[in-house]
Amino acid sequence: MFLLDWLTPWEFSPTLVVAFIVGGWLFVRGTRVHRVGKVRQAMFWIGLIFLYLSLHTRADYYAERMFFIHRVQHLVLHHLGPLLVMGAYPGQVLRAGLGMRWRQYLLQFRATVPGRALEATLTNKYFVPLLFVVLVLGFLIPTVQFYSMLDWRLYRLMNWSVVISGFMYWNLILDRRPSPPAALSPGGRVISPVITMVPQMVTGAIITFTEHDLYPVFDLCGRAIPGMTAVTDQAIGGLTMWVLAGFVEVFGLLFALSTLMRLSGKGRLPERKRTRRDGRAKVAPVS
Repeated sequence: MFLLDWLTPWEFSPTLVVAFIVGGWLFVRGTRVHRVGKVRQAMFWIGLIFLYLSLHTRADYYAERMFFIHRVQHLVLHHLGPLLVMGAYPGQVLRAGLGMRWRQYLLQFRATVPGRALEATLTNKYFVPLLFVVLVLGFLIPTVQFYSMLDWRLYRLMNWSVVISGFMYWNLILDRRPSPPAALSPGGRVISPVITMVPQMVTGAIITFTEHDLYPVFDLCGRAIPGMTAVTDQAIGGLTMWVLAGFVEVFGLLFALSTLMRLSGKGRLPERKRTRRDGRAKVAPVS
């Protein structure tokens, strides 16, 4: 009964349930068309389950009443869950799960001006990393955090926005293709996690060592763990952001570095290709 109680949604959201069911159903249908390895399938389902547990179970109740649990929730929503899902490269599989008519509609939309503009925005190499950082730090501003935790509309906007920005960001970083067609260059995928990681770690350190309560909204809502002081709760939350979130970004950096080395070894980097073409032109025999 305890497990059932814990899995019961704190605030039921039919939209969220439909989104998870549709996503899982499309992935299952897509695996019947494309061969998807067990590791990729495991990453997709584990990421999806983590996202669901963070958004639609009793965990959400504690996230509203403890700062450090709120930061663990956002670690999953913004970093770990999207990284696992996008690490499974689900795009082609999900498209294959659509019916033929819907795939034709999708192709036609991508060919339109609004479709191209939307795709360019969702994969913009400057906008996406900026949004990834701004949404995390912006909702940590004490005033913004206060109203976001009290207004259910802002609360859902906060959670959904960090999930979507996480998908957008890790879609860029975990891309294994050369650029083009990838939106971000292989070198840029290595540098980007460093740039996005630093401000988050600095903010986490500041929160950890602050000796007064930055977020009294959790006292107002009633802390779920009696006896834990606001400063202790805040310090653990800051450490979560400082250490654990940084660790996830380091993993993304290492993955991007392995992609860079693999593409370089295969001569698929633009600079390497250009050098080879120039070398062949210099040694070409004169007819």
